[in-house]
Amino acid sequence: MTERLLVRALKGGENTKIVTLNGKKITKMPSTLDKLPGLKTLDLQNNQIPKVGPEISTLTQLIVLNLGNNLLEEIPEEMKYLTSLKKLHLFGNKICKFASEACDGLQNLILLNLNNNQLTWIPQEVSRLKSLTYLSINHNQLASIPKGLCFLKNLSELQLNYNQLICIPEEIKFLKKLRKLLLVRNNIEVLPEGLCDLINLRILDIAGNFIQTFPSGFQNLKLKEFYCEGNALFLKQPVNAVQQEDAWSLQEITSRFIMNELAGKNPFIMHVIEQHPQNWKISRNLQLVPLRILICSYKCFNQRGPNVFGIAQV
Repeated sequence: MTERLLVRALKGGENTKIVTLNGKKITKMPSTLDKLPGLKTLDLQNNQIPKVGPEISTLTQLIVLNLGNNLLEEIPEEMKYLTSLKKLHLFGNKICKFASEACDGLQNLILLNLNNNQLTWIPQEVSRLKSLTYLSINHNQLASIPKGLCFLKNLSELQLNYNQLICIPEEIKFLKKLRKLLLVRNNIEVLPEGLCDLINLRILDIAGNFIQTFPSGFQNLKLKEFYCEGNALFLKQPVNAVQQEDAWSLQEITSRFIMNELAGKNPFIMHVIEQHPQNWKISRNLQLVPLRILICSYKCFNQRGPNVFGIAQV
């Protein structure tokens, strides 16, 4: 069956635009691909291909390449010759290596799916994928995000669920077109201040991390959906200050006054305090979004007591 399909494709020559060999138990890339320079779509998913061969370098007009659910262990340098490629599916392989040179020619790539692989790192050269809009690297072993990824100015959706991420780089603020960010089940403890600069972000999922508070300005995000189940939101653990006692600022004096009035349920103060989040679709059990805002003097952190330490819930 596979041979017949290839023969039929070869008869079409340069006029052959689509080749689909899905689930044919193929164990290597067809060597005849170099005779199909006009190919637009190549679907080789659900096979047993362990390596991308050099014959793929002739497919300069290829737009869609699906190698999902094979046995690939690396993204090879040969990918750089696919200069017309827009969609690349490499999910469900054993990929643990990402040749930095592979990014050189993929200037038109819009979608990259690397789900369910074994990647522990992404090269800084990923920043060369200037047209990339959708990037999904779920279920890998990433421990960090390269800063270069944060300079993909057209990126709209970023999925990094089920990795081993500890932190998110401050440079994420440069992803101005990002609308969807998924970070489920990682080891993230702190979200960067730069996250609050993502003016187009509409969906944020950080469920299953170790986050306690959110950065100042988080309440100003124009989110439509926000999920944070499974985080240890705000453990009341005082922080020890290093510097000596300072005089209270006007901001701190005002904040303490408001906190006391809220504790006494002053109806006027309770009315004028702005409620957050607004119009967000949020986790069902979320009642409080704790923001990380430093307004206290150092004395506030070094001592316990109702007059020096408190939490305002508004």
